[in-house]
Amino acid sequence: MAAKIEEYAMIGDCRTAALVSLTGSIDWLCLPRFDSMACFAGIVGTSGNGRWRIAPVNTRYTASRTYLDGSLILRTRFQTEDGAVELTDFMPVEQENSHIVRMITCSEGSVSLESELLVRFDYGLTPPWIRKTDDRTTTMISGPDLLVLRSELATDITDEKVTATFDVHKGDKFIFILSHGPSHLPPPSTIEPERLFQRTKAWWKGWSGRCEEAGRWTEIVRRSLITLKGLTYVPTGGIIAAPTTSLPECIGSSRNWDYRYCWLRDATFTLSALLTAGYEEEADAWRAWLLRAAAGDPAQIQIMYGVAGEKRLEEWTVPWLSGYEGSVPVRIGNQAAEQLQLDIYGELFNAMSVASRSGLLPLSRGFELRTALLEHLEKTWSDPDAGIWEIRGEPQHFTHSRVMTWVAFDRAATDEQYSADPATRQKYRRIADEIHRNVCENAVDQERGCFVQAYGSEHLDASLLLIPVVGFLPADDERVRNTVSEIERRLMKDGLVLRYETGTNVDGLPGHEGVFLACSFWLVDNYILQGNLKKAESLFERLISLSNDVGLLAEEYDPSAKRQLGNFPQAFSHVALVNSAFALARAGEIKHPVAQRASER
Repeated sequence: MAAKIEEYAMIGDCRTAALVSLTGSIDWLCLPRFDSMACFAGIVGTSGNGRWRIAPVNTRYTASRTYLDGSLILRTRFQTEDGAVELTDFMPVEQENSHIVRMITCSEGSVSLESELLVRFDYGLTPPWIRKTDDRTTTMISGPDLLVLRSELATDITDEKVTATFDVHKGDKFIFILSHGPSHLPPPSTIEPERLFQRTKAWWKGWSGRCEEAGRWTEIVRRSLITLKGLTYVPTGGIIAAPTTSLPECIGSSRNWDYRYCWLRDATFTLSALLTAGYEEEADAWRAWLLRAAAGDPAQIQIMYGVAGEKRLEEWTVPWLSGYEGSVPVRIGNQAAEQLQLDIYGELFNAMSVASRSGLLPLSRGFELRTALLEHLEKTWSDPDAGIWEIRGEPQHFTHSRVMTWVAFDRAATDEQYSADPATRQKYRRIADEIHRNVCENAVDQERGCFVQAYGSEHLDASLLLIPVVGFLPADDERVRNTVSEIERRLMKDGLVLRYETGTNVDGLPGHEGVFLACSFWLVDNYILQGNLKKAESLFERLISLSNDVGLLAEEYDPSAKRQLGNFPQAFSHVALVNSAFALARAGEIKHPVAQRASER
């Protein structure tokens, strides 16, 4: 059985990532990219679907772990009655091939350990051909993939597993290396693990050391940014939502989705987080990825793409995987890529405005793309859509979607980068004003004086918290204050924020879900904009306390079971944490990085 979601940590090389449990088991790994087929799929199945565990033979031990300072190098300490060992896991950066290095050091007494490597390609289905080239080298081949295990210890092949049982004594050090390459080419060259350990440690520390100070929250901010870097596919600059698929939003439910792709919706928040933290190069690469992905016919723009901008993300289910704690189906691909979600246009334009105000130079052909997008949006802004939460029910006139279409035209009317022609900008302002009136007339519950989820609805939605953040209305507007109060009254569970009321069946899915961490950070942002810093700080501290022992957050949290839910680690949660932390740390000094428009309107 897989560990609890919060009992995992992530290692990666900025091309792919692996999840390592507190028991020393790597239960998820896709090679060679984040969105490739998994060769370890135990987290959404059983250990028989692939894993690599290194742990004491004696099950009576305690385990603790930490990341080495400022890095994505994980160190797990196993304490037994007879001694203690440290397992250091990392993936070397800037290599031609991906490698997992597992270093075992005995610091106390002696400990008996076992290594059990079970590879199953094709998402836990296909066993490889296994061949030992010598006592310390084993190759595993299936289809296009080749894995090579090299160790300083002799290994055995039993029951399609590569195993080793060995004793370590104080001062001993042993290393295992698992390398990936194409099966039609010679095996990846042997690497120098000690040299690459020092190089990788220095690389991460150098990168994380550039982080701007965020007061007493600097370390949790730095950890979140390291996580975001680890979720970046460096060859293209694309940032994935999470490295996993089908970790459930509700245990035992069908609310299981593939998040190994790049969402346009994350654009503004991610850019703001990177720029505020001092990472202009990464922000520029992300912006360039956004524009490349969105290039083409504006009518064909998607809400998400593959890490290199791939458009075809057909969704299918994996019948041979039993799901995380029985949560089925396990999905590969994401059908939501085919949905109409009008909010993404506003996200793109807001992101470009944030980039421009931060001093990033305009990108080639960016003007042409923006003009084409605006011409298309002028014809479609009033259409119903699937909304920010990618509902699989009937399309509606979602308030947040409509607000974000306003954002697109507002930014186009305000920023000269879109047009130097006053008449054109005046046209954009007229459209923005029309949308603004449309929303205020149709999206406000007259009795309660608050915004609602969709036109004609009486229900609430946490995305309404973004109304003051994007500057649609100021935070002290009575309708905004009433909306925050109604969300506090109807969408809060144990002091945290739900996305929406699942009982209304607006999403067309059975069951319920946990509180949504990014939405809870948005409430923090609203408190800041209202000037209620005490309330903002209290909620922020509560949220960061939900991070696991190494500072990672999933998408959701179950307050009743007190455990994390959803794909892990989640970029959206960490981005929201970074933005809220800087907003709190600099309250009264600068405006919220995403909310500068609020006081300008």
